[in-house]
Order: sequence, then C-alpha cells, then structure tokens
Amino acid sequence: MNILTTNQIRATYSEGYIYVAMETGVEIKFPVDKNPRLCVGTPAQLNHIEISPCGLHWPDLDEDLSFEGLVKGDFGQFSKV
Repeated sequence: MNILTTNQIRATYSEGYIYVAMETGVEIKFPVDKNPRLCVGTPAQLNHIEISPCGLHWPDLDEDLSFEGLVKGDFGQFSKV
C-alpha cells in the first residue's frame, strides 16, 4: 500500500475482499469478484494499492475506484446487460 494523501486511510486485500478503513471510522468491505479488473489479480497485485485524496488505485491492474463511489456501493461492478 502506498499513501499519496495525508488522510488516515487503510486499504488491504484479504481472503477475497478489499477492506478500506477511513479516518472517519467508516469501513468498507467488498468482494473482488464484483470487479472485472480486480477479480483476475493475484494477492500481491491486490495488496499493491495506492491511496490518493480521491480514491484507490491498483497500478498492476489498471483500476481506480473513488471513495465517493465506494461509499455509494460502486465497486466497479461487471456491466449488467
């Protein structure tokens, strides 16, 4: 995990889930299989998370998720056809 912001935010991968702990006390957990780019990642790729003021970035998987979207439940889901 790389931190590109001064906010106290933690993001980790464990056992099929991304866990995000915000400085406000809000915690978000979502399964990687809900995201088309994250679901193909290895544990090492999934734990390589950069945190910015706007959200999370997985450089090895070319995926970005905003904090605003995460709070709303948008985890980069597969398209519904």
